[in-house]
Amino acid sequence: MQRTKVAHGFTLIELMIVVAIIAILAAIAIPAYQDYTIRAQVTEGVSLSTGAKAAVWDFVSNKGHFPQTNASAGLATATSIKGSYVSSVDVTGGRIEVAFQGPKANDQIHNVALVLSPITYSGSIAWTCSGAGTTLPGKYLPSACRR
Repeated sequence: MQRTKVAHGFTLIELMIVVAIIAILAAIAIPAYQDYTIRAQVTEGVSLSTGAKAAVWDFVSNKGHFPQTNASAGLATATSIKGSYVSSVDVTGGRIEVAFQGPKANDQIHNVALVLSPITYSGSIAWTCSGAGTTLPGKYLPSACRR
């Protein structure tokens, strides 16, 4: 009795189908990952703005109105508050503007700003950052700012 040799492995068409599936998944995943990294860069701006939020709250609780500048709020100059992606945090009339012109900022957010506007309630301040209050594209806003 003669034995026939059984072929092992994949055919060329099977390998091409696998490669096509991987290409489709990569085409979907790469833009999603880029958006994720940009949102992570925006998060640095939100983190750097927390000190300014506290300074604005202290000023309002002591004086009864919003500070006009970083200096009046007791903060360093706007360009002194910076990070890898953020170039400045500026307080103007209580509004906090976080500019993304840092050396490592993604081109999609370079030269745009996240603007946090205060809304006073009796005994507290709420911060809004959506709509006309920001020049940052909506898909890059922190989840608390998206509607």
